Formats: sequence, C-alpha cells, structure tokens
Amino acid sequence: MSVRIYVGNLPEEIERQELEVVFSGVEPAIQSLKLVTNRKTGKCRGFGFITVKTDEEAEALVAQFNGFAFRDAALKVEIALPRAKGEEGDAPETEASAPEQATPAPTPKVREKGATNAKKARPAGRPQEDRASSVEPDPRWAQELQKLKDMLLAQTTGS
Repeated sequence: MSVRIYVGNLPEEIERQELEVVFSGVEPAIQSLKLVTNRKTGKCRGFGFITVKTDEEAEALVAQFNGFAFRDAALKVEIALPRAKGEEGDAPETEASAPEQATPAPTPKVREKGATNAKKARPAGRPQEDRASSVEPDPRWAQELQKLKDMLLAQTTGS
C-alpha cells in the first residue's frame, strides 16, 4: 500500500529536480514525486505530491518536513486524503479539510467575454435546469439558504 503526501506552499518558479534534492537524502525512500503545474504556463501551482510505501514512513516525513524552511517560506506537508471516485483535477485534499463535510459541487465554467458562438454561450445569471436541480446546497448553509428562499417567495407572492 502506498501513501500520498501533500506538499504545499511551493514557489511558482520551482523545478521538479529542485524538490527532489530537498527530499533526496530522506529516510524513508520516496517512491514518486509530482509537482502540479499550470497547463498554460508550465509553472508550479504551489503544491505537489510525494508517494511513500507505508503510513509510518508518511508520518515520519510529515513530522520532519512540515514547516521546513524552503526559499524563505515554510512548506506545508500533510498526508493527503484519497480522491473520491470519478473526481478529476489536481486540487489537494488534505487532512485539514474535514472528511464529514460534503464535497462542494463543481462550479460551472463561464465563457470569457466576447464568446463568438452565441448558441453555446449562456448568460451567466441563468443556470441550466437539469444542473440546478441536481446540485445540493452546502449543508453548512442549507438552513440560511432556505430562509432566503422563503423570504423571496413571500416577496414575490405578496404575502
């Protein structure tokens, strides 16, 4: 079994080889190292992942490198939570995020100003019907959202 470790607070200008040097002489041995980069610019997005063999090795690595000073910044090193099935993207999921909270719904992509194909471009204020009905509100705000809906309904019906 392998364990993924999140490494955050990395500078934009870092190269993979530079990060390998930081973790090179470390016990336990690192199985893999991945820097997450911006697809357009090729620069680091500020985080990456390291894979080690066991939980004990991961905990030792976190204890050793969390807060480690690298290029005038303290690294944030945590054991990463596994991704949910079917979820894509390179967003880090760390222990800092509470596992009992619901995963937020993906935000719809908005076309840039000046979209040439009017058929595909949708006004930003009008969500699709099927998408709106399938999205559940964040449980932390569901009660407040319901109050706002009730107030809006009362205003529109004149009650």
